[in-house]
Amino acid sequence: MFEILEKESLNPTVTKMVVKAPLIAKKAQPGQFIILRAEENGERIPLTIADYDREAGTITIIFQIVGKTTMRLQDLSVGDPLPTFVGPLGSASEIKGLKKVAVIGGGVGCAIAYPLAKALHEQGTIVHTVTGFRNRDLVILEEAFTKVSDRYELISDDGSTGRKGLVTDVLREWIEQGERYDEVIAIGPLAMMKFVSLLTKRYGIKTIVSMNPIMIDGTGMCG
Repeated sequence: MFEILEKESLNPTVTKMVVKAPLIAKKAQPGQFIILRAEENGERIPLTIADYDREAGTITIIFQIVGKTTMRLQDLSVGDPLPTFVGPLGSASEIKGLKKVAVIGGGVGCAIAYPLAKALHEQGTIVHTVTGFRNRDLVILEEAFTKVSDRYELISDDGSTGRKGLVTDVLREWIEQGERYDEVIAIGPLAMMKFVSLLTKRYGIKTIVSMNPIMIDGTGMCG
């Protein structure tokens, strides 16, 4: 069994959990995921590894409460066990050798963008980050991104926090100011990733986006 050590509500629909899983923490890399069950004989769901601590032997997951299993997961408390917690699965993100990267996160996709920004920062890469949300109430990981970014801007659709606008507005400005990126990594809603890609294509910047929105079960069938 895998004990829940910490539980924190990041906003009304998004929760962070820290789970005791030393063998997974020993091998985890940014971009990988785990599969869990919230109860015996329950549904298996894949969740991206949001963070890991090898010394403490913990894995951090961040999930949005959108269906039966995530609702059941939300009902669990610190000290409760998870019957299934398998990983690390999937291929780690390829970030070695990158000297300067722009990380663009949208909504709950920021939970996936953060471990990449952190890993890039730890290997000495210059990290510029833009995160976008509909409004102030939905913001997550602002402080965490600030700590691992050399340049950071928070965007909201309605202007209730940070700067009003779109993440592409900021990225375009940075590029036009002369910033040169080895790569842009965009993780968030499909529409956001589409328009980031269309923008970077104009400037010939290699861009990586997340296929998570079309992934289903973590067994490889989506491929």
